[in-house]
Amino acid sequence: MTDAGQLIAGRYRLVDRIGQGAMGVVWRARDERLDRVVAVKQLGYDPSGGGQGGPRALREARLTARLRHPHAITVHDVVEHDGAPYLVMEYLPSQSLADVLLERESLPADQVARIGEQVASALAAAHAEGIVHRDVTPGNVLITPEGVTKIADFGISRAAGEGTVTGGGFIAGTPAYLAPEVAGGAEAGFPADVFSLGATLYRALEGTPPFGTDDNTIVLLKRIARDEVTPPKHTGPLAEVLGRLLQRDPAQRPAMAEVQELFEAVTGGRPLPPPRPRPRTGTRMLRLPRPRRRAVLASAGGAVLLALGVVIGTALVPDATTPIAAPTSSTPPATAPPATTTSAADLGCSASYAVTTSWPGGYQVQVTVRNDHGTGLRGWKVRWSLPDGHHITGLWNGTFTVDGKTVTVDNADWNAKLDAGGSTTFGFNAVTGNGNAAARPELTCRTV
Repeated sequence: MTDAGQLIAGRYRLVDRIGQGAMGVVWRARDERLDRVVAVKQLGYDPSGGGQGGPRALREARLTARLRHPHAITVHDVVEHDGAPYLVMEYLPSQSLADVLLERESLPADQVARIGEQVASALAAAHAEGIVHRDVTPGNVLITPEGVTKIADFGISRAAGEGTVTGGGFIAGTPAYLAPEVAGGAEAGFPADVFSLGATLYRALEGTPPFGTDDNTIVLLKRIARDEVTPPKHTGPLAEVLGRLLQRDPAQRPAMAEVQELFEAVTGGRPLPPPRPRPRTGTRMLRLPRPRRRAVLASAGGAVLLALGVVIGTALVPDATTPIAAPTSSTPPATAPPATTTSAADLGCSASYAVTTSWPGGYQVQVTVRNDHGTGLRGWKVRWSLPDGHHITGLWNGTFTVDGKTVTVDNADWNAKLDAGGSTTFGFNAVTGNGNAAARPELTCRTV
C-alpha cells in the first residue's frame, strides 16, 4: 500500500492523492533531487493479467514519453518501487473539464472551440507518432486558470505498431464518449479519437453527451452502436465542426490534423474549409451484428467497469503474434508505387490498398472496396498473401482471419451492402518485423 509521505525510488516524495483513473492512482509529489513538484502515477489494474504492470507499464511509458507537445501532459520518467511501476509526469495545477462541467452545465461556444483547438493539436501530434489515445473524455482534458488546455492520461493508449496495450483483445474507454464502431466491438483507431473529441466537446457545448447517459453501461453501449447522435440545439460554425467529427462512418470523419484546422478557423473567425473528399460507403447506418455478435458484453470477457472507464471484451483482435503478410521493399511509403487494384469483371467487386502512414516498425493501411457492377451487393471478402514477418495489431470496419500466409477480411455488419458504384473502406495497423510497408500486395475481392 502506497501512502502520503512515502519516498518512491529514493527520489519522489508523495504528498497527496489528486486523482484516480482507469489504470491507476495519481499523486502530487516532490522530486527531491530537482526540487520540483511532479505528478506520480501509481499503475494498478492491468486487464492483460500483468498484475501491477511490468511489460505493460514499460509500453505505457514508452508511448507517452515519445510525445512532446505543449498541450499534452509530459512524462518525465518511469521508475519501480517495491516491484511496482510508477510514471513520473508533469504536474499541472488545473481542473479537469469534467470538474468544470460539474459546476457549470455547459460552456460558451468560443471557450469550447478554444479547448477543441488545443486538444486537437496535441492529438494530431500523437496520431503522427502512431499513438491512439482511446479515452478522450472530459475527465482527461485539463484546464489551467489561464485557459491553457492539455490532454492527459495516455495510460490506455496504443501505439499503432505495438498492438493493444490492454492485451487479450480488450478495448478500453469511457462508455459515453466511445465511437459507435468501438461500442459495437471494433478496434479503436484514429477515427475513434476524432469521434470521442467531438463527443467531449458536444458535452461541453450542449450539457449532455451525444447519446445521453445511462447507469446501465450495456444499454448505453447498445444505444451508441445503433442510434443517431441527438441533434445539437446550438447552430453556427462550431456546431458544424462537431457534426463532422461525430459522423457515424469512421471513413467520413476528418483526420485529426484537419480537425485542428477546423477549430483554428472557428477561433480565428474564418470560414470553415470544405470537407475533404471521403470514400463513399453504401450504407449510412451502423448496426450491431445480429447473427454473430462480435463483442461479448455480458460474459467472462464482458464489461469490466472501472472508476473512470470501462474495458469491454471482444473477439475482434487476434493475438499480435499471428503472422500475416509482410510487404518487403526499401522504398519509403511516400514514394511507393500506386496501390494495387483487383479487377471486378469476374469477382463482383474490386479492392485497392494504400499505406496511409508509417513509423519505425509499423504502418497503417486503408483498403477501399468498390462495387463496380450495375447492381447492389450484400457482402464482400478481400484476400491477400504476403511474406512472413508482419503482424496485424488491429483492424476496423471488418473482421479478419489468418490461414498460413493468407489473410481474409470479411465485411462488418454495417458495411456489407454496397449500392452499384458504391464503396467502403476498412483499415488496419501492422508491425513490420525487419521489413517495411512500401510494397503493395495483390488483393482479391469477392462477393458473398
